[in-house]
Amino acid sequence: MLRPEEHAARPASAGRPLTSVELRVVDDDLRDVPVGEVGEVVYRSPQLCLGYWQNPEETAEAFEGGWFHSGDLARIDAEGFITIVDRKKDVINTGGVVLASREVEEALYLHPAVREVAVIGVPHPTRIETVAAVVVVKEGLQVEPEALIHHCRERLAPYKVPRQIQFAPELPKNASGKVLKRLLRGRFQTAEG
Repeated sequence: MLRPEEHAARPASAGRPLTSVELRVVDDDLRDVPVGEVGEVVYRSPQLCLGYWQNPEETAEAFEGGWFHSGDLARIDAEGFITIVDRKKDVINTGGVVLASREVEEALYLHPAVREVAVIGVPHPTRIETVAAVVVVKEGLQVEPEALIHHCRERLAPYKVPRQIQFAPELPKNASGKVLKRLLRGRFQTAEG
């Protein structure tokens, strides 16, 4: 949580854990990552659920090592504030370098024609994945894929720039409004060279 006075100083932070929550940011081997490094948020607390209803396999996976694996990737600072970077299942591995889809989305949101965007990894024969984006354009505006790619080139490292951009009238979402990226992945073919 963030106290009211902390919001202005740390607008990107999700805050610090409540006193009844034990929280860590860890690597894949459940080792704490250094301050400022990205890792998965794991936690445990008395108010945490005991598992998934009638799903022991998913429960065992989610509570591996005695910690609940949130699936959120974050950085933690020296004062214990965490900043969410992305969802673990949404990171893109391009040429062995892992990047946060959210960073590319934030760059695309800076374009005046972009209303919504979802960035995903597309399978690539030699680079593992390349970056692709599905964009919903604001009503009454138009933009070409090349203009959005150029926009990203001015703001991101070359390996983070989308190789493919497709447009959609809307993004698929669940009942709570979360974008369903898994449904978007099937829209793209394997990337070329």
